[in-house]
Amino acid sequence: MIRQSILAGAMAVTLTCAPAAQAHDGHVLDLDTDQKIALDIYTDIIGFRTARGHGQVPAMVDYLVARLRTEGFAAEDIMVTDYDSDGEETQGLIVRYRGDGSSGRKPIVLLGHMDVVDALPEDWERDPFTLTFEEDYFFGRGTMDNKYGVMNLTQTFLRLKHEGWTPSRDLYLVFSGDEETGMVSTRAQARWVAENIDPEFVLNSDAGGLALSDDFKPLAMRVQAAEKTYATWELTVSNPGGHSSRPRSDNAIYDLAAALTRLSKHKFPVQATELTRSYLGALGQTAPGELGEAMRAFAADPTDEAAIATLQANPETVGTLGTTCIATMLKAGHAENALPQSATATVNCRIFPGIGAEATEAALRQVVANDDIAFRLSGEVTESPASQLRDDVRAALAKSLATRFGKPVPVIPYMESGGTDGMHYRTLGYDTVAISGAGSRGQDMYAHGLNERLYVDAFLNGLDHWYIMLKELAGDGA
Repeated sequence: MIRQSILAGAMAVTLTCAPAAQAHDGHVLDLDTDQKIALDIYTDIIGFRTARGHGQVPAMVDYLVARLRTEGFAAEDIMVTDYDSDGEETQGLIVRYRGDGSSGRKPIVLLGHMDVVDALPEDWERDPFTLTFEEDYFFGRGTMDNKYGVMNLTQTFLRLKHEGWTPSRDLYLVFSGDEETGMVSTRAQARWVAENIDPEFVLNSDAGGLALSDDFKPLAMRVQAAEKTYATWELTVSNPGGHSSRPRSDNAIYDLAAALTRLSKHKFPVQATELTRSYLGALGQTAPGELGEAMRAFAADPTDEAAIATLQANPETVGTLGTTCIATMLKAGHAENALPQSATATVNCRIFPGIGAEATEAALRQVVANDDIAFRLSGEVTESPASQLRDDVRAALAKSLATRFGKPVPVIPYMESGGTDGMHYRTLGYDTVAISGAGSRGQDMYAHGLNERLYVDAFLNGLDHWYIMLKELAGDGA
């Protein structure tokens, strides 16, 4: 069910202010007004457990709407949309920043997602839904994926509105509510955007961003211009079961375990495109040591076995070389004193562009080598084309980087191993690139994992990212 509603008045939400940003060692951040507002928003939205099963996305939407209304965004320019996402209520948020139309150009749409992968507090070193400042990092679920992006775009809209700035064309925030699960809100929003906004292009806050060196210096600005195809299968073994005191040879758990062991040892064929080779070649110019050498070698010769081995052994680069499939969840048995009647594994695949889900399932069936295993493909599969990095976006991005760092920073388009909202806009024909304002070292990438974090200096430096970009793309000279 989809129900669209335009807000008629300010939401009855109490806005809270974050406590002073003080680390456990007593260090206090010295923040200006805009930075304090950004940290307030960041602190508050990390506090919403917007993972599936907790029903907190609507509460976060109410909070964001109240912030926007307080700064003067009119009710008719804020749309909250309700969705039934596989039996759970969620919401999307669309906010229009009205331009004066002087450029005569179509709007720009800016993407983010409000939901997160769940985090179990008992597994974390710190409460995942309380923003914690420690050891020069902000810790919490969503600090990178994607509540930094949501905060960054929201605080930029608030900052520009407070200045009284009027863009030369309309700008739209489009925040989804179930990107990490069913993407029901994403698909519906993408269709609505195409039918009602028809933007010139789309920019996404949920990928890309600065690659930082070990000592936190900017190496390159990564621009997500393509994505692998996201697909998940359930693999199930069933048999009659029986009493645990009477073992039989066709144990469902053992059969499934054997299949997963074969999968764990399998490597899909190495793939290379002009985009992936140019990305690795460019990043290899600044990446240190053996990894940088392997990047450069693969870019020159994608059949180089030594380079392939190095890149496949690194979690940061393995997804760039081809399809990956990995077991992520297990469910088996019904009683401790009974033989299992069924065992199911969830296998998540990130499919290299052009391969497709059908061919990937056929390959998986060959790998597990058990005709008794039933395959079920979960949800819809979206395969999206690559996008171009437009000259005007590249120029605006270059200015943002030069302004923030006082020198040029290389801009490198790449293919994302994960999946984002952007795929649904690409399939509708819109050039969509992801250019997060955040920056991270490879060893600090904990999105979807334990103790997710963002370096404090990267948080602060990124606050000017969208501010500069939007002034360039929708200012007087745009």
